[in-house]
Amino acid sequence: MSNELYKKHRPSTFKQLVGQAEAVSVLTRLGKADNVPHSLLFTGPSGCGKTTIARILKKKLKCHDSDFKEINAAETRGIDMVRDIKDTMGYAPMGGEGSCRIYLVDEAHKMSNDAQNAILKILEDTPKHVYFFLCTTDPQKLIKTIKTRCTEIQVKALNRAGTKELVESTCEKEGTEVSEDVIEAIHEASLIEGTNGASSRKVMVILQSIIALSDETKQLQAIAQNDTKAEAFELCKVMLYNPRSTWPDVAKVLNKIEAEPESIRYMVLGAASSALLKGGKLSSRAYSCIVAFRENFYDSKKAGLVAACYEVVNGLAE
Repeated sequence: MSNELYKKHRPSTFKQLVGQAEAVSVLTRLGKADNVPHSLLFTGPSGCGKTTIARILKKKLKCHDSDFKEINAAETRGIDMVRDIKDTMGYAPMGGEGSCRIYLVDEAHKMSNDAQNAILKILEDTPKHVYFFLCTTDPQKLIKTIKTRCTEIQVKALNRAGTKELVESTCEKEGTEVSEDVIEAIHEASLIEGTNGASSRKVMVILQSIIALSDETKQLQAIAQNDTKAEAFELCKVMLYNPRSTWPDVAKVLNKIEAEPESIRYMVLGAASSALLKGGKLSSRAYSCIVAFRENFYDSKKAGLVAACYEVVNGLAE
């Protein structure tokens, strides 16, 4: 069994799901009526349980593993993916009587326009033994006719109560506990950009990183450090790894940074040093980062961080 908490304690029944009462209610009602639609569209933020719910429904429909095909549209986004589905979906299920075939297409919005039009034709004429589960974080990128052809199941980010329930239930299974302050810190560190809710997957990842620490102070410090790493990575992604980024692009990231600037400086220097040692097209930008970030921000604080970033983006670092 995996030691990673989010895999170890991944829900296997609707009853175990936290914070998804509406989605579970819809699917349970459809199941009781023996009327599960053959085309379902699971929408919601990343890391909140779309594929987990789809896999639970797979069990409810008694779909054998051999008849369950999971496809990542981000990797196989073209029309060939749809052709492969069309070539196999006509076969009878291998799982025996009462089974079905299920195609789960993750990151569905990344399908090419041709692939979306091709899969639409399949959705309009799906065999009785075949189900399609489309999962997406950005349903607006799907063509309108796909959305109208599918029954949408909205999967939500966790509110504070949901995060508390998830953390406490996991800690109970692990034979430990954490304080209310730690739970609040985990929730804040797991918030999804543009929402007031947390990613259940990130909640579990952060809990994994602090659950073995000896006291609350160390746990809170570790959570803060985890959040700093995430912010530093976002800054490096736009300022270091993408030399074409403009100052407005970097400023947008800087406006969201709440971590201690000196901690950010240390992590940017580490990333820039690694990039410079590897050589290649990032060498020039990496060198500029090292030059601009070599002085500490203890006195200048965030103003120093902003100025250093400005120097890098505008080629002012010497």
